[in-house]
Amino acid sequence: MPDRRALPRPVLPLGVATFLAAVAGALLTTAFPALSWWPVVFAAVPLTLLTLIGRRLWGAVLVGFVFGAAFFLINVSFTSRYLGPVPWLALSLFEAVLTAAAAVPISLAYRWMPRLLPARWARVTLLPGLVAGLWTTRELILGTFPYGGFPWGRLGVTQVNSPLAPAASWVGINGLTFLIVFVCAAVVEYVRVRRLRDLRLLLPSALVALVVVLIPQFPTADAGTLRVGAVQGNGPTGYFDHRGPNDVLQTQLDATAPLFGEHLDVLLWPEGGMDTDPTQDAATAAVLDGLSERFDAPLIVAAVTGRGDDYFNSSLLWKAGADNPVQTYDKRHPVPFGEYVPDRWLYHFFAPDLIDLIQREYTPGTAAPIFDLGHVKVGLAICFDVIYDDVITDGARGGAEVFMFQTNNADFRGTDENLQQLAFARMRAIETGRSVVNISTVGTSQMIAPDGSEIAGLDVDTAGAMLEDVPLRTGLTPATLIGPALALLLGWGSPLALALVGCLPRLRAGRRTANAGPEGTGIRTEK
Repeated sequence: MPDRRALPRPVLPLGVATFLAAVAGALLTTAFPALSWWPVVFAAVPLTLLTLIGRRLWGAVLVGFVFGAAFFLINVSFTSRYLGPVPWLALSLFEAVLTAAAAVPISLAYRWMPRLLPARWARVTLLPGLVAGLWTTRELILGTFPYGGFPWGRLGVTQVNSPLAPAASWVGINGLTFLIVFVCAAVVEYVRVRRLRDLRLLLPSALVALVVVLIPQFPTADAGTLRVGAVQGNGPTGYFDHRGPNDVLQTQLDATAPLFGEHLDVLLWPEGGMDTDPTQDAATAAVLDGLSERFDAPLIVAAVTGRGDDYFNSSLLWKAGADNPVQTYDKRHPVPFGEYVPDRWLYHFFAPDLIDLIQREYTPGTAAPIFDLGHVKVGLAICFDVIYDDVITDGARGGAEVFMFQTNNADFRGTDENLQQLAFARMRAIETGRSVVNISTVGTSQMIAPDGSEIAGLDVDTAGAMLEDVPLRTGLTPATLIGPALALLLGWGSPLALALVGCLPRLRAGRRTANAGPEGTGIRTEK
């Protein structure tokens, strides 16, 4: 057993740490849209780490839960906009529970690593690396568990407006999270070792920070342009919006009308841009045929489609005179409790009125998120698909030269949900080195350059259309190439490294005891 006197003492009393954890969680939300105060991260993360140093099991759980609750209750407050407090509280508190569990390994890293490697150089390099890996592991767990996870509120996304954003093209969102936490944790340790005059101890964090700030975006190759028309109809597309037959389709057509007579290579409509399934409804199909013929260009539209007993949230490539749809992509990550209800029998018992609102059960798609326009390949994501790394990586690896994201934010009108989602879209542009056309039913919509800057935009709650020559790019960024491997390394490697750090001192102690022989004589016994 380890000597309890050798265990690190908490930096902060538990009561103070609990209060500051709430402050840190609330503070971190200001780094996300709509405020987007990205420098706040470099105060919120160190403050969070200080609350965990020296904590034992239940102290770490308490501090982690309070931090998670303060963060998620604010960050995902948009979920209460129409459905009330139950979904908001359920999601926020569940994510807080996972955050609490993930706080324990970080507190153990602060306990075990100095015991194994007490040297100051290890304190400012290996310990911050382990802490940063475990923080990233927490984000990966929340992004995959349960029911596919909810990878919202990731630290790397806060830097979309900062000088650090180009680094995402090299290491992705996960890698950027890791680097941010590493720098913060290394500075915390530099202060804790109380050798402020020894600037060599500050060198690791300073070098990493310098590289992250100065590294340019990885260059992808120019492949020309694509003239894209994208239409935001601002129709009645929310769950509780009052609408008549084909009202949504009509608003999209009305907003498209200003583009008549213009040349374009493809017309893009958002998720939820039609009231009926054009694969089943001949009248809607005829409207799309006529629209494609009028523009002499393909359409990328979205609809709820049915095949047998299954329903899908689908993106459709539509061409006049073709056997339509020419291609179909079904949303890979339907939203739990939004587009389907997992374990419906269980949750119906607790909230029958809310669960009964969700009538359809959307089936996850399996197709590659790519449409081939003949001369250009388009990467796809439908609404929350954009926050899942696998959809974006598969699109880029599949040859996408531009991305087109279709979304419907009508159920979150008046909140910052659309801006948080837009931050993901902009970060995906930087990460992949591709232009992104992010079109919403109600806003905010943007055409985004490969460096994350805005080419054109439509404000929220307005009907309108964008028509621009969007840059095309080829070539894969390092983030696209190593992203899945890096997630695997951080997600599994960090907990395994922590386990190794915890076991090695015990193994050493066991060997010393064995070498000491009976009664501490120092004579090793032979069998």
